[in-house]
Amino acid sequence: MASQKIQRSYGYGGETCVYYPVAIVGAGESGIAMACRLKEKLGFDQFRIFERHSGIGGTWWINRYPGVACDVPALFYSFSFAPNPAWTSLHPSGPEMIRYFESVCTKYELNDKIQVNTEVSEARWLKDEEQWEITLTYLRPGMGDASEAQRREAIEKHGRDYVYLGMERARAKVLISAVGGLVEPKEWPKAVPGQEIFAGDIFHSARWNRETDLNDKDVVVVGTGCSAAQLVPGLTQPPYNARSVTQLMRSPPWVMADIDLPVTKENWAKWSPKVFANVPGLARLVRALLFLRLEYDWRLFGNAKLNARERTKLEKELLGLMKQKVPEKYHEILTPSYPVGCKRRILDSGWFESLHDPKVDLTTQPLTSIKERSVILGPGRTHPDPQQDSAAPAVEREVPADVIILANGFETSEWLHALPVIGREGRSLHEVWRERGGAQAYLGNAMDGFPNFFIIFGPNTVTGHSSVILATECMVEYSLKHIKLLLDGTASKVEVKREAEVAYTAEIQEQLRQTVFADGSCRSWYKEDSGWNSTTYPLSAPFTELLCVLSLTLRCRYSQFWFIWKCAFPKWSDWNITYTQKGRRRQLVRQGLAIIALALAILGVLQMRRQGYRLKDVRDMARTAFNGTATYVSRSADRVAQLAGERWSK
Repeated sequence: MASQKIQRSYGYGGETCVYYPVAIVGAGESGIAMACRLKEKLGFDQFRIFERHSGIGGTWWINRYPGVACDVPALFYSFSFAPNPAWTSLHPSGPEMIRYFESVCTKYELNDKIQVNTEVSEARWLKDEEQWEITLTYLRPGMGDASEAQRREAIEKHGRDYVYLGMERARAKVLISAVGGLVEPKEWPKAVPGQEIFAGDIFHSARWNRETDLNDKDVVVVGTGCSAAQLVPGLTQPPYNARSVTQLMRSPPWVMADIDLPVTKENWAKWSPKVFANVPGLARLVRALLFLRLEYDWRLFGNAKLNARERTKLEKELLGLMKQKVPEKYHEILTPSYPVGCKRRILDSGWFESLHDPKVDLTTQPLTSIKERSVILGPGRTHPDPQQDSAAPAVEREVPADVIILANGFETSEWLHALPVIGREGRSLHEVWRERGGAQAYLGNAMDGFPNFFIIFGPNTVTGHSSVILATECMVEYSLKHIKLLLDGTASKVEVKREAEVAYTAEIQEQLRQTVFADGSCRSWYKEDSGWNSTTYPLSAPFTELLCVLSLTLRCRYSQFWFIWKCAFPKWSDWNITYTQKGRRRQLVRQGLAIIALALAILGVLQMRRQGYRLKDVRDMARTAFNGTATYVSRSADRVAQLAGERWSK
């Protein structure tokens, strides 16, 4: 790996070009994890991270709406190699999450490896050179934080130079996509007219407009997903002080209560950092317990009778929680008509309580048009079914509006959004995906036809109930096993086989059709209109998974344990590896040593049989040799300690 260095050609007589042994696209949690492990596990620091935004953290950098927080316990939503005992809350705020990622970058000395305000606008495989050519587009500071639609609008109004500063081409031996899924916010719904005549501000929660004054304003919030549930409670409170908030809900979410803490939140914030920092191993123990608690939700996702019973039990519990916490007038519209688990559940961080605020109105009437200072809702409703008798409003009405906030999610069905990757055959990754039915990748990590290219947190790696960082770390460790071959000169190219990728995807999709994610009554961002699910990963019972891992006779397929196992122990026969001359020599040496060892073992057994040894004698000899070695090691350690003590005393 010492021979792999960042190199720059300054263009004497030609075009300037920089060569990076490893190029990482994205400085969110996936990109940071890969960079840390490259340094820690491979001892390699000749890489560069390119980040479109003006800072690190990915979705945590760009989401700055009121109340933004981590809805997975942070002791688990953090890197196993960089634990943080100082979390001030079980669910820290967005700013605290950013401080954590910044501290990790400082600890692993990554800050000089990260290049912000830089978009990788294309990556193309060069067949003869066996390298990636990447096109780097430099943005004016802050423009990378704008959405793609906002940048298009800025170019139309002010020209391309208003957004971009320039362009450069670079080369890389290894290309890693750490582009997150929650990147590009959904645009304004095209079916709703009137946006151009609205006199107020319209913006997405993921591009919060800090210049907009909400004081004494009528606010309309579109959506009731995780972001909306976090931001709505604070809008009528200081410092925002909105006059009214009308929240539009298409279908009600299943809402969970927070984990019951043994102490108050104030005492947790005060004492937990001190306790976790001073009691060795406690933070890791709590992390493991949180993992097991969250993993228990495996029971909700299958289509067996057991899973249906468990869902029914939980649905009854969650409905009881809802009816206990919200005004009775909302009970009907907040009762979901789909099974729990088929789309992402919401953690109640104050949303239910906020529905008691007379300034807040929740409705399932659809947004049908916009006027200069108001919006038109209805006629009709999206839930309950308009055909059934219901007290829920359905008559068209006009609602005053000064500000409209879209909290309607992200473009999650298009993986690697805005990153054209052109592979070995001159075809883009998105083109291949369209031909094969939808976004996919072998273990969510690699595609045939795209050598030396790895996706961190790719298609079908979301569990629907756990921490994405668990999946990220698995894929990082898996990728490093292949990247090491490229960096130490063993191989010039690694590429998953087409038949392996196609078979893996076919089985994943088949397994997903047997889960609650495929329920026809459920519309979620997990799947496309065609029914293709490129987001979630199928799960099975942990007990079955454990048996699969421990027993060689059971067929162990597509479970959490199976995924971790596959990432830890790659199936090398699923890969085409182009070895270098150095690599071929290593292969020959290893094969030769293996043959010699096998031959010696056979000769030894034959010789011992000629001399009359029985199996029991061989076992006794092995035990004696082991005990003798252990005694020798123990005595050597004692002697080293003795010599060290004498040296210290002098």
